[in-house]
Amino acid sequence: MYSVEPIGFIESPYKEKFAVPRQPRLVPAARSRVRLTGEANSPEALRGIEQFSHIWLLFLFDQNLQAGWKPTVRPPRLGGNERIGVFASRSTFRPNGIGMSAVEVKGVTKLGDQIYLDLGNVDLVDGTPVIDIKPYIPYSDAVAEASAGYAEGEPDTSPVNFSAAALTKLQQRPDSEYLKTVIEQVLAQDPRPAYKKNKPDNKEYAVNLFDLNVKFTVTDNLITVTAIESF
Repeated sequence: MYSVEPIGFIESPYKEKFAVPRQPRLVPAARSRVRLTGEANSPEALRGIEQFSHIWLLFLFDQNLQAGWKPTVRPPRLGGNERIGVFASRSTFRPNGIGMSAVEVKGVTKLGDQIYLDLGNVDLVDGTPVIDIKPYIPYSDAVAEASAGYAEGEPDTSPVNFSAAALTKLQQRPDSEYLKTVIEQVLAQDPRPAYKKNKPDNKEYAVNLFDLNVKFTVTDNLITVTAIESF
């Protein structure tokens, strides 16, 4: 029998699974951090980490653990129609629910007795349990001649517009430019289910980012933020 205890928890703008970027670095404006816990909440545990520009985060897909897994999945990059083996994908539904992401290190912050590892953008829901942190080593971790099959290039993005009402709501915040940029970069990925893309869609969607409920529609590949509401 094996057991794994979190060493910390992610703090990110993404309050739900919907609209979380499907990979790290797709929303470069977003900021996040790991709140270390237990014995890992120590400056000594992070000593020397500033030498590395990036780290590997190992974490648990905690919201999916009860759902179980299947041997095949439908990756969004294949339109959500073609099945491939779970081990040939980055599906969040896995036998042991473990994920990994390469993310940028921004620094270390100490607030009282609490230690935070400040990061660039991540592809993780707020509150995700982190089970390990390892340095990213370019000479061994980056393979220049590697091939990536169906995920060879970055996903396409869509233009994003804001309605006058949405912009007015954002402008009431002192961090309006930061919020607007993150919202734009998140929605440009078109977070809808893959089978919805390139098809007529009259539905209004909503996603929780920061402390905001962001509503949007998609028409002819143009994403329009229709309204922004505070929780």
